[in-house]
Amino acid sequence: MSGRGKPLVLLHGFPLDHTTWNDVVPFLENDFNLILPDLRGFGQSSSVESPYSIADMADDIACLLDHLGIERAGVVGHSMGGYVALAFAKNYRHRVLGLGLISSQAAADIPEGKERRYKVAAEVAEKGVETVAESMTPKLSADARVQAFVRRIIEKQNKPGVIGALKAMAERENLLAHLSTANFPVVLVHGDVDALIPIERANEIKAALPSAQMVEIRGAGHMPMMEFAPETAAAIKSLSAGT
Repeated sequence: MSGRGKPLVLLHGFPLDHTTWNDVVPFLENDFNLILPDLRGFGQSSSVESPYSIADMADDIACLLDHLGIERAGVVGHSMGGYVALAFAKNYRHRVLGLGLISSQAAADIPEGKERRYKVAAEVAEKGVETVAESMTPKLSADARVQAFVRRIIEKQNKPGVIGALKAMAERENLLAHLSTANFPVVLVHGDVDALIPIERANEIKAALPSAQMVEIRGAGHMPMMEFAPETAAAIKSLSAGT
């Protein structure tokens, strides 16, 4: 935890860890008490060999808040972290002060996408995490600095965590309809050159929830919190209206 103000949880994407938020922290810590966990199986969090779901990962966040004595918080998720944030908002709506989705989506995987995740999981089991580092790094960002940073993070992850998350993402539910009933502030941040999750996915959420604030960052790929930290932080700060 760092900073001062109302609590704000920042959830990282796949297959990364909490350090991807480092660039935005200085812009947020005067407005929020920041909580930056490593999701189950990543960074300093332990891996679980048995299958688990995105909802289970959301339960982890609820347990963390309980441990910290925090009843309500803003929750911002990047990519996979957005899936966890959405599941948290569904199952713990009364604990959500505001929701931010960075380079994420509310829809479930189509059959082809689900099959692709299981295929990658099998490759990781056979060849190791390096196969994901090799294929994902150039898709995360065109910025050489960001690529070097995220590749180092990916290469540090362990196989059970990567495999578990891939399968959890493949089986996640479609929460678009549920999000349309949100009674808390929602901000959507998306780059217009995101090579992993196209900006159309954010536009779908905006169409379902017109009250959501949509922030399109021109020139940003899948990592706007690193590529355009001030702009991303400014968008996240809009959630303070709900705190």
